[in-house]
Amino acid sequence: MKTNLWLTIGGVLTAAVIIYALWGGFSSGAAVETAQAKIGSIREFVDEQAKTRLPQTYLITMPITGRIEAISLVEGMKVEKGQVVAQIVPSDLQLAVEQATAVVQRLEASIKENADVAVEETAYQQALQFVKSTAATVQAAAGRMVSGKAKLGYATRDLARVRQLATTGARTQDDLERAVLNQVQSDVDYKQDQLVHAAMVAVGAATDLMPSMVRQYIGRKKLSAAVLEKQKAEAEAQLQQVLIDQRRGEMLSPVDGVVLDRPISNERYLSAGTTLLEIGRLEELEIEADVLSLDVVAAKVGDRVEIYGPAIGRTKAQGTVHRIYPAGFTKLSSLGVEQQRVKVIIRFDKGVLQRLLTERGLGVGYRVRVKILTADRTKALLVPRSALFRAADNTWRLFVVRGGRAELQSVEVGLMNDEQVEITKGIAEGEPVVLAPESSLTDGTKVYIGKGE
Repeated sequence: MKTNLWLTIGGVLTAAVIIYALWGGFSSGAAVETAQAKIGSIREFVDEQAKTRLPQTYLITMPITGRIEAISLVEGMKVEKGQVVAQIVPSDLQLAVEQATAVVQRLEASIKENADVAVEETAYQQALQFVKSTAATVQAAAGRMVSGKAKLGYATRDLARVRQLATTGARTQDDLERAVLNQVQSDVDYKQDQLVHAAMVAVGAATDLMPSMVRQYIGRKKLSAAVLEKQKAEAEAQLQQVLIDQRRGEMLSPVDGVVLDRPISNERYLSAGTTLLEIGRLEELEIEADVLSLDVVAAKVGDRVEIYGPAIGRTKAQGTVHRIYPAGFTKLSSLGVEQQRVKVIIRFDKGVLQRLLTERGLGVGYRVRVKILTADRTKALLVPRSALFRAADNTWRLFVVRGGRAELQSVEVGLMNDEQVEITKGIAEGEPVVLAPESSLTDGTKVYIGKGE
């Protein structure tokens, strides 16, 4: 009986030991790294790669098609406002000016020649005299025709008398023949007078047109003068353009700056618009960052910016968000993933850029990193960023070590950066949270602090 009792007690104890072992009674639990939730200050920021740029550069281009002289300037050389930085071959420009000037002078001479109507006025006076002379001649021819008609009439009547008298023997045959001859001659003379008169009338009509013709010719010379004036105005405009091209042929620097690029160096023939030099003011250097559209919504103009990287040196530079572009763009990441990004322009604080230009030789297109400070808070309850993770329902969670076990805890967060997170609800100050929890860690798992605080 006693033996059975002890066997029963032993079985119960064995079962209890097994159950205790299964519940981790003989195990110290999983080792975890923790950190305590502490009160401190936090700054939320956007950290991005960026590059320096100039808001504006000045291109020196060919003003006209022509031959450019060799350019002695090289990249990095300083230039002053108004300094000659490039030159089209002067003799080519001078030749164009001389040609345009000669055209203007030729047209001025033509206008002067056209304005002289002395010969035409003389011709007009002569024409008037011709008209008078011809009119008198026509009158004389008309008078001669009247005389010839009267003479013909007399000869005709005389012939009739002689013919009548000849039948009676009062006149001889010879008298009759002379009367016939006289009548025929008078008829011919009268017809000739008519012909001369008609011819003189025609000549008179033509002569009457001569003064009008001369006046019309003078009038046409006035029209020609207007055409010549227009041609002269066109030639003068071309001359002015050539003179402007001559002035433009000497290309000047628009600002005090440095040569950023020199695509052309040797003398050659180039078309209008070809870029010769690019000039910029390093004193206007700023920074351009392509920020993810998800992050840029937290930034605003005026936000403080920390600028760092090898190009900046050990001492971080300070700046301010100057402009945020209103439209985003798609950009491929280094892994080939399409990302929507927005350009943010950052200006250096006063005195910072001059120091970087002097000490670091900062230039255009240099790679830097920027940290845009979007918010900050003091006396915030903070935990390391690695303690936080997303649950299936997209809420934030972490593991808190309570009573030797890892407790899964939902939390609400405030400000966040790459290192820390502000916890606004869910845990208390001083509670240890598990850092970078393993995927196998579950709620209630017995743990011991292997590392951390």
